[in-house]
Amino acid sequence: MIVVICGPGGVGKGTLARRLITLDDGLWLSRSWTTREQRPGEDHDAYVFSDREAFEAKAAEGGFLEWAEFLGNLYGTPVPEAPDERDVVLEIEVQGAEQVKERDPDALIVLLVAPSQADYEQRMRGRGDAEDKIRDRIHEARKEMEAARKLGAEEVVNDDLDRATAEVHALIRAAREESAGSPDGV
Repeated sequence: MIVVICGPGGVGKGTLARRLITLDDGLWLSRSWTTREQRPGEDHDAYVFSDREAFEAKAAEGGFLEWAEFLGNLYGTPVPEAPDERDVVLEIEVQGAEQVKERDPDALIVLLVAPSQADYEQRMRGRGDAEDKIRDRIHEARKEMEAARKLGAEEVVNDDLDRATAEVHALIRAAREESAGSPDGV
């Protein structure tokens, strides 16, 4: 099964995804590629940081499950190579979630959102992005959330990380149970 954690930048997708992996041995987190610069204080393994030429070469050879350009940078998810018996977790932008859903209609799409617009803006400023980038992301966030809702994403408010993680984990367990109960479920 593919589990997509999507939503606007700054809502806690990465933190929640990492928590899920430590909570459930049956999950495997794919690491995305990006052409954007690494932020101050960001873990060096948060992404595979790439130049545009290398990214485009990998895309041309079919090395991405999904990829998109967002605010001038490329982001992509390599074709997953998860260990046996593990479900794949993708922490990606909504454009990528749309592509994954097209390729795998059974993928579980989870839209993670901040509890309020004011909280979202505060989180964005706390990341260290430039003010013009923050404005751009806030503008795009509205469009992203609407697109994810049209996609049928399960919406989870990240007002408390432990509660939000438990809610997403419950959605995953329910999807596994549904899959196991279906005629072609494993």
